[in-house]
Amino acid sequence: MSVIGPIYGPLKRNVIEVGKWAKFCFENTWGRVYCSPKYRQEVQFRGAWARGATQGRAQRIAINEDEVKRPQQAIDLQTVPRPVAAMTRLYETSVDFGWHSHRRGQLLQSVEGFMTARTLDASFIVPSGHGLLIAPNLPHAVTSHGRVRMQSLYIEPVTDPVLGWDPVRVIPTSPLLSATVSALLEEPVLYDEHGRGGHLVALILQEITRAKEGPFALPMPQDKRLQKLCMDLSDKPSIDLDIDSWSDMLGMSRRTMTRKFRTQTGMSFAEWRRRLRIAHVMRRRAEGARLEEAAVDVGYRSVSALRNALREVLS
Repeated sequence: MSVIGPIYGPLKRNVIEVGKWAKFCFENTWGRVYCSPKYRQEVQFRGAWARGATQGRAQRIAINEDEVKRPQQAIDLQTVPRPVAAMTRLYETSVDFGWHSHRRGQLLQSVEGFMTARTLDASFIVPSGHGLLIAPNLPHAVTSHGRVRMQSLYIEPVTDPVLGWDPVRVIPTSPLLSATVSALLEEPVLYDEHGRGGHLVALILQEITRAKEGPFALPMPQDKRLQKLCMDLSDKPSIDLDIDSWSDMLGMSRRTMTRKFRTQTGMSFAEWRRRLRIAHVMRRRAEGARLEEAAVDVGYRSVSALRNALREVLS
């Protein structure tokens, strides 16, 4: 088999013959690559094989899976020919990833540190030991606060067992799930679907399916007046008005406000505000603030009051 290459164009890859193998030197991008016009060849990745067409003659080129470099960008994992692809990243300082979406669904796990996330309908707290399950193609924004080590799974929309993508939710990552994801990260990108890698993926999907939703979502109400209330509190969680004062400001009766808020968010206003304050405390702590400072910032008069609120949310 003759040497094929170099490959020109924006991907700038080389295909190098190594005995019966063709070693692919990746630069994080998967998909179709085009070879030199001299050879009129294109390579399409298909599992452990790449099919080539050289001057009209079909040819199969084996890929040594252990040589495939693990991609470090989410976009590079959307077309990996496996049902689940994994990556891990460490961020030493806070990072705002902005609004984006993925073709695949995602389980975004916080192994160490604290993250927040937003969709168009809700905000989420992602503390250490938890993961955010995000539906395919759903716009979302993520922010890491302070030092964060995360693991991401990118999952094909249709899997066996079937994952319930709705609603977007935070789930606890059990010790078994966390260990299994770490083990998958030690496997090749193109792991053996009928070997250890495939067994790990099957167990990961089972663990995600059975995980219960945690109390870390902050749904946004549809009523414009209630939305303004939520945004005002998000900007300044220490505002200490009671329900009567808020309802007067919004031009609603107390009964109408509390009924609408529960109907549109699935929780009471008091519970929503408590979750919001806890989210801000976790963010401030991740950024290096002392517990006493964080408590005052969100409107608690003492650390003991904050601890009581934490127990109520986490229970």
